Amino acid sequence: MKDSNETTSDLYYVTKEGYRVFTEKYHLQRGYCCKSACRHCPYGYEVKTNSLTSKKNKL
Repeated sequence: MKDSNETTSDLYYVTKEGYRVFTEKYHLQRGYCCKSACRHCPYGYEVKTNSLTSKKNKL
C-alpha cells in the first residue's frame, strides 16, 4: 500500500484524509478554470470576487 501523501502521478496526489488533489499540470492540461477554488489553480480564480486574476500562463 502506498503512503497516503505519496504522489500517485504528476496530475494528482492523495491527501492523508483521502482527497484527490489535482496539480497545476492537470489544470493546465484541462485548459480552463472550473471555478471551484482548487488548491493548485494556475488561473488565479478568486472566490470573493468570482473572477480570474491575471496570472501568467506557465505552459
